[in-house]
Amino acid sequence: MSYSANFKDRLGRFCIYAIVILLALICLLPLWNIVAISFSSSEAVSANAVGLVPVNFTTAAYTRIIDDAQFWRSFGISVLRVVLSLVLNMILITLMAYPLSKSKREFKGRNIYMNVMIFAMLFSGGMIPSYLLIKNLDMLNTIWALVLPGAVPIFSVILVMNFFSAVPEALEEAAFIDGASPLQVLFKVYVPVSIPALATVALFSIVGTWNDFFSGLIYMTKVSNYPLMTYIQSLNVNIADLLQAGTNSSELSNLTEISNKNLNAAKIVVAVIPLLLIYPLLQKYFVTGIVVGSVKE
Repeated sequence: MSYSANFKDRLGRFCIYAIVILLALICLLPLWNIVAISFSSSEAVSANAVGLVPVNFTTAAYTRIIDDAQFWRSFGISVLRVVLSLVLNMILITLMAYPLSKSKREFKGRNIYMNVMIFAMLFSGGMIPSYLLIKNLDMLNTIWALVLPGAVPIFSVILVMNFFSAVPEALEEAAFIDGASPLQVLFKVYVPVSIPALATVALFSIVGTWNDFFSGLIYMTKVSNYPLMTYIQSLNVNIADLLQAGTNSSELSNLTEISNKNLNAAKIVVAVIPLLLIYPLLQKYFVTGIVVGSVKE
């Protein structure tokens, strides 16, 4: 009986590992193929001859992206945007989630605010009213046009609100007895015990802000003000235009090694690298923050 149980446990564990490995390969192989395409020649890519190994290895696509002053300017704009958005998001999310985590008896206007937030999350004014608002506020071609429209992510507020609701009331009562103010209770009691939820919404903020390219297309009329994702999205190789512009023969020779497929693959790789560096730092909090913050007892 014991041997049979152990065999079933080992078989079950083997099946779980096999399924997880299979799913990991399904996710990893397409990305690896994109990396191989980005390092392959345009002829091999056009002939669909690239699998998991680069064909006719070349770094021309990355040279096209990186050897460009505007690339680094756009990179700096994106970094500044992520930092400002993260700071603003975390402050506003925390300050909104704390009072909304209280009962209707403690915060009489709670339901009104919650209904307004849910309505705003489900329905928006649309692209044209948003553009007109930013234009009338004279924020076009400024960093604030990229930061302020997403200053209050309502889903993240609800996630942190539910996490705050799960914090034992005894902790808050003890702090009030010791003479703490509401802000002191928030930042010295609630915030320290809510690191998983806050790290989760911080990850949402970083990933969403970094990957957003559409806002740059709408609110920026000058390429010099593009964030990185918008600038990378706008890159392409047009040999006819380069010939008309009088591009020198050596540069043209290098650019002919690139097709738009190579360049698009390189864009994806460049865009993913910063996220791959940040995600492992916050991943350990991700599951806890999602599970606890999404269910209210």
